[in-house]
Amino acid sequence: MRAPEFWAAPPGAAAQLLAPVAALWGAAAQRRQRRAAHAVRVPAPVACVGNLVAGGAGKTPVALSLAALAGARGIAAHVVTRGYGGCLKGPLRVDPACHDAAMVGDEALLIAAEAPCWLARDRAAGARAAAVAGADLVLLDDGLQNPAIAKDLSLIVIDAEYGFGNERLMPAGPLREPIIAGLARADAIVLIGAGEPPPAVRASGLPVLRARLQPRHGEGFAGARVVAFAGIGRPAKFFASLTALGAILVAAHPFPDHHRYRARELARLRREAARAGARLVTTAKDRVRLPAALQSGIETLDIELRWDDPAIILGLLSRLAPALSGGYDRRAASD
Repeated sequence: MRAPEFWAAPPGAAAQLLAPVAALWGAAAQRRQRRAAHAVRVPAPVACVGNLVAGGAGKTPVALSLAALAGARGIAAHVVTRGYGGCLKGPLRVDPACHDAAMVGDEALLIAAEAPCWLARDRAAGARAAAVAGADLVLLDDGLQNPAIAKDLSLIVIDAEYGFGNERLMPAGPLREPIIAGLARADAIVLIGAGEPPPAVRASGLPVLRARLQPRHGEGFAGARVVAFAGIGRPAKFFASLTALGAILVAAHPFPDHHRYRARELARLRREAARAGARLVTTAKDRVRLPAALQSGIETLDIELRWDDPAIILGLLSRLAPALSGGYDRRAASD
């Protein structure tokens, strides 16, 4: 789906009209969290990278950055993802050579290209499989609202520009659960981009870790004419990134998140770029959803997460060190 524009605006008529349904959503979210008392403890420490709103906030880049930081400290970090958009349920280890986006979803393929990745609709089963396979640390890409698995560290990722949108529960707004309830289960906030954290975050007293999403090798787009397309949580951010790099944006085409492109859509985009003498550009997440036969001639702008102060996140990861040095019994994974 594409997030409705009114989710990002001050509450208006649409939000008010949907308020009764949002109240039911909130009640269901509260009932779900009561099951946390029966959360499964897996035989490895678990760090969750989640958020409070629907749509892209930057969870996957954060999870990949944590995996890289852990690896640099000699910690084998495996990422567990739900595999949204794929047909397989798992748990299974994602192999880009064998799986495609229709099987495992786009995010799983992106993660598997950089870190061991497990797809599992049942997050606890996926985390257990990762631990059995040798993970010293399990990273949940999303899953903050999932009460089935015990977490040792929970991070809430916030897009500084978007915040919590209109601060209403779905479908009246983008919130998956009430803000206060979600913040109460967090250990820290990851604020991506410039700007101040939302007032509720400042009032919570939670530590705020600042980070930025930066293009990889984006200098090649400076002065280039481009036709851009993206089916991600917030396509406008991708288009703005190209403009910031100095690209001349001839056209920008947003699609719904996880959109599966048809051959005729791609043909239309190619014709438009050819007529304009422009390069056809998309995101890495979109590219993995394209059939291999249709990827030729389509460029990507890759991004990576940069921490303003990496020492802070390393300090949080070090809190899991006692578990890594023997606090968990791997034999329990097979019990």
